[in-house]
Amino acid sequence: MNLTDEDSPIDEISRIEARIEELADVAERCRKIILVSKAAIAGGVALLLVVMLGLVGSNQVTAIGSIAMVLGGTVSLGSNVSTLRQTMAAMTAAEVLRSELIGRIDLRVVGDSTMKRI
Repeated sequence: MNLTDEDSPIDEISRIEARIEELADVAERCRKIILVSKAAIAGGVALLLVVMLGLVGSNQVTAIGSIAMVLGGTVSLGSNVSTLRQTMAAMTAAEVLRSELIGRIDLRVVGDSTMKRI
């Protein structure tokens, strides 16, 4: 992200903060999907064990469904863990850039004159 003559650091910081919020939303969605994926894997394994132990009638559709749950959950888990890592790296980079931009701004202490009077 390059600053042009028209962009002020404050505008750029605002855009970066909006991007950080978007990335935080993506990360939260990934965390939720990861949780659902883990539940699907656990449910699929449990169902497969129940079928294998014969506690439920030996139904081929149930066995295939449980295997599909495990495989689907595994794929979803892997994909979302990868996306979460990339999102967190992008958030860290954006936060570093925001900190650098804030560091370049000549900040003044508000109320400094009243403190000197006391």
